[in-house]
This record gives sequence, C-alpha cells and structure tokens, in this order.
Amino acid sequence: MTTAVPTEEPEVPPEGFRQYRYSPPPGATTVLLVRHGESAPAHPDKPFPSRDGHGDPRLDPVGVKQAELLAERLRHEAISALYVTPLQRTHETAAPLAASLGLTPVEVADLREVFLGDWEEGEFRRRAARRDPIFEQIFIQERWDVIPGSEPHDDFDERVWRGFQRIVSAHPDERVVAVSHGGVIGQLLHRVTGARRFAFAGTDNASISEVVADQERIILRRYNDVAHLLPLLQVH
Repeated sequence: MTTAVPTEEPEVPPEGFRQYRYSPPPGATTVLLVRHGESAPAHPDKPFPSRDGHGDPRLDPVGVKQAELLAERLRHEAISALYVTPLQRTHETAAPLAASLGLTPVEVADLREVFLGDWEEGEFRRRAARRDPIFEQIFIQERWDVIPGSEPHDDFDERVWRGFQRIVSAHPDERVVAVSHGGVIGQLLHRVTGARRFAFAGTDNASISEVVADQERIILRRYNDVAHLLPLLQVH
C-alpha cells in the first residue's frame, strides 16, 4: 500500500488567491468555428449551382455584410491560419478577414456541409418551408440521412471529425479560424461536448463558436457569438 505524499502548501499572495481568466493549456489549439454568411435565396425554378453534387450558392448581400462585420471583429486577433471548405459561400465569408490578416485560406474538403442527396440545390429549403414530413423526421431522429440519397450519418461524422483533427494537429499553441457550415458545426460540437446530436443545430450565419483542444481534452468555450452582427440586427 502506498502512502500519499502531501503536497507543499503554496505561499499565500498578499491579496490572496485570485480568480484568473482562462488561458489555453500549453500545446492547445484554439479553433474559431464560423458559420458562413447568409447565402442566396432558393427559388424552385432556379436551382443552386452545384459543386461535387453539393448545392453551391453565393452569399446574399446580407451575407456579404456579415462577412465584413466578421472581419472587423477578428482583425486584431492573433490568428495563424484560415480554413474554408470547397463551397464558395465559405470562401466569400472568409475573404474580407483573409485580406485584413494577409492570410491565404486553405481548403479542407472534410468540413464541407453534409450531403443532402435528393434535397440538394435548394430543395432542402423548399421542403423545410412546407414542413415536409421527412423534414420533421430529421429533427425527431436527429440525423440527416433520413433524406433520400443523403450522406450516411456515420460517414458524415467520421469525415467531419477527421477534418477537425487535421486542423488541431497542425496548430499547437495557435489560434485559427475555420469557416464551415451549420450542419458541420453542430456535428462537431456534439462530438466535443457529448451532447445529443442536434443540441447545437441552431448556429446563426457568420456566428463564432470557440473550441480549445489539447491532448488531454477538448472544451467548448463559446457558442453562436453574434455580437459583431448587432448593426445588422438593429436594422432588421
């Protein structure tokens, strides 16, 4: 039987033991997960352009303004790298911040949005607007693959986690931005926190969620921060 060795009592500072602001542990990576800005509306007679089967709309003018406000919010932060997905709405969201920081965005295909099968190219929004029974089942079952032809849940989960881990492993002791999609951010935060699958399914366009990852653990520090978008919210 081993006897625990008592630790040495620390010297008491004159002001006592204060509470200090959180700082990432040595070797940790801070990832700011940003959802892209608002994309163009979907029209039944004008399907979205497609890239690799995914609907690929550009940003709406509101989304362009959101991207500008995001860049203003983050331009003074020590950001080492900027990541986007192959879809153009993430590139357009990242562009003002990339110009401000002098960074070239790097594509991570694994962080592209979940593939919606038969509901790509804007069909998902039409089904949502009419409250299609399958749309309702997405949120009852908390999985996207109830949509015909969509990406299997386990495949989506695996690739999103792989993309996130790639970024984390490349940036110890650094702070990076990853501009991605609502479904991806929701899935990542489900994995990070152990919450139910769709607990974080409501991220706003151009919002910031902050995750700190090291070898010991991953923690969620901030979710759906939209303080930088207040000028737009006040207009509406």
